[in-house]
Amino acid sequence: MSGQVSVGLAPTTAGVLGFALIEAMRHEYPDIRIHLVEGLSGHLGEMLNARELDLAVLFDIDQARRWSIQPLVDERLFFVCSTDALPRALPTRFAELGDRPLVLPTHRHGLRRVIDAAFKALDLRPTVIAEVDSLSVLMHMVARGMAGSIQPWAALGRERDIEQTLRWAEIEDEGAARRNLLCSLSEDELSPAAMATRALLRRVVQRLIADGSWRGVKIRHLDSRSVDLGSA
Repeated sequence: MSGQVSVGLAPTTAGVLGFALIEAMRHEYPDIRIHLVEGLSGHLGEMLNARELDLAVLFDIDQARRWSIQPLVDERLFFVCSTDALPRALPTRFAELGDRPLVLPTHRHGLRRVIDAAFKALDLRPTVIAEVDSLSVLMHMVARGMAGSIQPWAALGRERDIEQTLRWAEIEDEGAARRNLLCSLSEDELSPAAMATRALLRRVVQRLIADGSWRGVKIRHLDSRSVDLGSA
């Protein structure tokens, strides 16, 4: 098996899955060259539509034209703050976050839309002191104690020494989760190398969950066949 396969991952997803996928590909398919692209879900969707990617893990499929879409995982959301934050109990409900200063991604980000919908359902407004689409900058602000944030575990998993720098608690509200979809070009457009990569990506995800490297995640089992969306 040989060839080149382009894979798109959001920054949070890339932090926990990117290296593990490349390592697994080098072991199982050394003659397939991976082109890994990190970007916002919306931008990755545009690249997939333009045939600039073979597959991507996305959170929003509004842009789908002719994609094969497979369920992958649901990620629970966590409130994250610095270990230097006040030693009171961490919030586990959106309703407990009203007075907490937060740094969040902008409204272009799929995660922000999930968060805003959860607050709107409770008729609440979060106290957002900054909007940052750079995950590294956002998490640095959190680690320095400037604000808390609401993130999936994957955002924490890429940080070093998280036990010494961060505190976190899972948000228990229903709907406090982000659905991950494994999207690719339609089946008749995928090369054998891309199909092999897609299957291996699912196995890598399962391994990361099983060994505790990706927490707060519920695997979504693949149906008997993927879903092909017709032209939009």
